[in-house]
Amino acid sequence: MQIKELLKQSPSEQEVTVKGWVRTKRGQAAVTFIAINDGSTIHNIQAVAEGGAIDEETLKLVSTGACVAITGKLIASMGSGQAVEVKAEKIVVYGTADETFPMQPKKHSMEFLREKAHLRFRTNTFGAIFRIRHALAYAVHKYYNDNGFFYLHTPIITASDAEGAGEMFHVTNFDMEKPPKTEDGSIDYSQDFFGRQTSLTVSGQLEGELGALALSKIYTFGPTFRAENSNTTRHLAEFWMIEPEVAFYELEDNMALAEDFVQYVIKYALENCADDLAFLEKRLLEEEKNKPQNERSELSLLEKLKFVVENKFERLTYTEAIEILVRSKPHKEKKFQYPVEWGIDLQSEHERYLVEKHFKKPVILTNYPKDIKAFYMKQDEDGKTVRAMDVLFPGIGEIIGGSQREDDYEKLLARTKEVGIDPENIWWYLETRKFGSAPHAGFGLGFERLVLFVTGMTNIRDVIPFPRTPKSAEF
Repeated sequence: MQIKELLKQSPSEQEVTVKGWVRTKRGQAAVTFIAINDGSTIHNIQAVAEGGAIDEETLKLVSTGACVAITGKLIASMGSGQAVEVKAEKIVVYGTADETFPMQPKKHSMEFLREKAHLRFRTNTFGAIFRIRHALAYAVHKYYNDNGFFYLHTPIITASDAEGAGEMFHVTNFDMEKPPKTEDGSIDYSQDFFGRQTSLTVSGQLEGELGALALSKIYTFGPTFRAENSNTTRHLAEFWMIEPEVAFYELEDNMALAEDFVQYVIKYALENCADDLAFLEKRLLEEEKNKPQNERSELSLLEKLKFVVENKFERLTYTEAIEILVRSKPHKEKKFQYPVEWGIDLQSEHERYLVEKHFKKPVILTNYPKDIKAFYMKQDEDGKTVRAMDVLFPGIGEIIGGSQREDDYEKLLARTKEVGIDPENIWWYLETRKFGSAPHAGFGLGFERLVLFVTGMTNIRDVIPFPRTPKSAEF
């Protein structure tokens, strides 16, 4: 039985066997206290080995990091903090760990733990993070399944750049020392495995749209890649994206879906990860004590999550947001780091001002300038803006980006050429606008950004098991 279930049992001296890893061991010859954790819960279960019950040689092998199976009676605990404990009668040591085990019970820096990513799961912090990550992933699938969406697996290897950004990892089976060349000296991709230049995908959206224009409601949830040389706390080279696409949806429907979806998954975490969230909230409060007052969060972790779940999202246009920012005190007093004027791509400081100071609720901004958004977004009648939408959260700014998609063939073709994308490379995408085109919309949510928000962590490398970043592909 897992520790999570054992801790719910009533103590009646029934025989139990608990298996897990030793977190701490303390005591003298008369009685030894062993705290064990198996990853099923943030809480340890305590085993008590009274003098003589377990032979001394076995007890010597029971140290922090060792893997053990302890059999004994489940009894009421005399100590505080737990209702039950195990009165040990037999200990089997599956694997020992000596004093060089890096996860000794003391405070470790996040940077140190990233260097020990193969072992950091065994700490309370990372156990909590990855249980929450699982719960959120489950909630994503449950939400879409229960709302009539079909899960579509879009390709990881692609010949198209959905964002038009060009920051993609190339896929090839060429010998990189001597790739075949054309007469003009360039690499001859016609001889490559796929007969053309291919890359790892940055988004499943374009292929997702193809599915939506037949199945009506689809979502993707898979790995995506970006070769952006950005060594920040918010960027990964490999990350997971959730991308629903829905036929017959317009911008207003898309906003309603985004709000309902993100509130659902956060509420699911609040209801099913209470112990882990309580631990992470306490950890965050301790961390905040070391910051200057002006850098501390106004909301605790649980308050921030309830802020999103319990508030109706404010909706306004990009143009209205710019007007609010121009009139704002930080702008007038030149406290914003970045300037504010119509046409800029809003920075996190602007987005957070709207959410945290002005409206005091999550915000959905719509109708952005055409020139700062992707080619596939539906153009507004004014010719200057597109039917885009961004969902803004406290603490991080944008968490969701989406739009109604351009369903007019001629407009989409012209926009494709305007931004420098060869129509031949996405002929199949354009062709869906020629045969039974329909209004449709969708959005993208970076899964790690969601996990970052829900756990209160400050570095995105700490919410994915094995982060891939510039100059780092360990483990």
